[in-house]
Amino acid sequence: MVSGKNLYINDTGNPGMATAGSGDVLSGIIAGLLAQKYDALTAAVFGGVFLHGRAGDIASQTYAHEGLKASIISNFVGAAILDLFRPEPQQPQQQ
Repeated sequence: MVSGKNLYINDTGNPGMATAGSGDVLSGIIAGLLAQKYDALTAAVFGGVFLHGRAGDIASQTYAHEGLKASIISNFVGAAILDLFRPEPQQPQQQ
């Protein structure tokens, strides 16, 4: 995605997401973020592209690509959000 001078590249998602209704899930994520007052670019890049793809990736850990449906992808959006905001485990500090 290009916005002005910025280029955004997404590396999430998989072939199983090419299924009926997947675009509706994508639109719903973007609309939800816009309703929460995110700006349009953030909603599109962060929600529309990254979260949607990450939800599909998490879903594909349980379901084969050929078995993914939009309803399954939508069930994993919450997991994608948690995955994104989960803090990295802290390493014990040596003294």
